[in-house]
Amino acid sequence: MTQSLQSSNESDSTRAKILELHIQARVASELKKLQEKAAKEFEEVTKKISSEEPGMERAEGDQAKDLGRESVENDVLELRKKLQSRKRLAEIDEGVEKAKSEVVRCLRENDRRPLDCWKEVQTFREEVRRLESVWVEKIVR
Repeated sequence: MTQSLQSSNESDSTRAKILELHIQARVASELKKLQEKAAKEFEEVTKKISSEEPGMERAEGDQAKDLGRESVENDVLELRKKLQSRKRLAEIDEGVEKAKSEVVRCLRENDRRPLDCWKEVQTFREEVRRLESVWVEKIVR
């Protein structure tokens, strides 16, 4: 066998090149088959879509859209009524509410520079800590 390889006029690099060309040819043929298959599927889908009546779909879609919008509006109204009818378990502390409104006011005034509101945020945190400590004292007693 070694003698037949040595007596062959093909070198290792020639055999490698031939093998590489053969592999490239097979890859190219498989790629061409896949492209043809994809093109056929695309044409079938395009024909299917174009054969459907567009007027019917739009009318049904508009009705569904209107029904969906109305039902969503009704759901929102019902939820608002439920939220308004719910009783609060406890009123929010006046200090916490004031600190919260100060943070909101500051953030609205400094919408491009929210870090300027650090004092208001710190005040809010202190009020919340105070409220938490009062709650813990109630629970412990």
